[in-house]
Amino acid sequence: MKSDFFDDNSDILTGVAYKNIHIRKKIISYFADAGNATIAELCKETNLSVPKVTTLITELIAGGLVKDFGKVGSTGGRRPNIYGLAPDSGFFLGVDVKHNHINIGLIDLQKKLIKISKDVPYNLNNTAESFSELCELIRSFIKDTAIAKDKILGLGLNLSGRINYSTGYSYSFFHFNEDPLSKLLEKELNLKTYLENDSRAMAYGEFNCGVVKEEKNVLFLNLDYGLGMGAMINNELYYGKSGFAGEIGHMPLFSNETICQCGKKGCLETEASGRALIAMFKEKLLTGSSSSLKKEAHDDIQMQDIINAANNDDVLSIELIATIGEKLGRGIALLINIFNPELVILGGALASTGEHLHLPIKSAVNKFSLSLVNSDTQLKLSKLGEEAGVMGACLLVRKRLLEYSI
Repeated sequence: MKSDFFDDNSDILTGVAYKNIHIRKKIISYFADAGNATIAELCKETNLSVPKVTTLITELIAGGLVKDFGKVGSTGGRRPNIYGLAPDSGFFLGVDVKHNHINIGLIDLQKKLIKISKDVPYNLNNTAESFSELCELIRSFIKDTAIAKDKILGLGLNLSGRINYSTGYSYSFFHFNEDPLSKLLEKELNLKTYLENDSRAMAYGEFNCGVVKEEKNVLFLNLDYGLGMGAMINNELYYGKSGFAGEIGHMPLFSNETICQCGKKGCLETEASGRALIAMFKEKLLTGSSSSLKKEAHDDIQMQDIINAANNDDVLSIELIATIGEKLGRGIALLINIFNPELVILGGALASTGEHLHLPIKSAVNKFSLSLVNSDTQLKLSKLGEEAGVMGACLLVRKRLLEYSI
């Protein structure tokens, strides 16, 4: 597959050429959404004749975009051939950037995960050096896949903070000049690039490949060093007016003097996040509490250390995560009262503590939300875990490159 098929150059086409490129894109989009199809099904979808659709399919097969999968099963009569996207003719790259590592993966046209590397060491800092290191890690992954560069059709990159996906700007990291971050990445990597907020990408990945079944209205909570939310409303990601929806970490729920990352006081994030957990843990050690984590190393303790300790039955870690869970439950109760979702998913690093976090959250939700509202809401742990962001990034690139629009 050639990536120039997806270039937005239709404005220089006219007449039959313009019409044909849009019909081909519509066929590709149909395959992407609905899966494999027969000529008859494609005729119905495009309102075109059998000869015309047959010609277009032949062209797409010749170009490597589409594959003939042979005869479809039938109870009688002549069996038609079934066609679909050729899986290995194009790939989509997804990069999920975390506080101190990245997860990076590659899917094919049929959404199959081909390769994934998790917990690749990387320190996210708002510097040119950090940006260069990120680009080098992406280049290294591409090289290791042994897949031809021209078969990688696009890159999706997730970052925390304020991201405007439609303009490609990140307002929290790598905002060095007037150029959008997506364009800087395209220049460095020579790949069509889309930015996304990490929580929204995780929500999209979990919605399509994780714990979600038939639910249409879902809230995904990214519980990490900070807090974020991705909302799926009627099967679509919700962005808000400026593209910044989901900043639940900055709901002012507490009366404290702790300065949040946003510069304000009393945010949920100041008492119920990974950063808050680290601060609470260090304070407990300094005041004499015992833990399997060495007291003398308390200055070097990271969130993952506490998570690991809790999962290995460290009492102090379990108690503090339960405290975090109770406070998170208050915030989630507020979200349930406002959105009345079918499902709330707990994801991110803190969710890997499982029932240590899940149970206190559930208890607080039952206590602080309206029973008539939360009775229709399920509360579940993420199924994809660390893969949610990677899958979301890959799938969103696939969607944006394959979707058909007039």
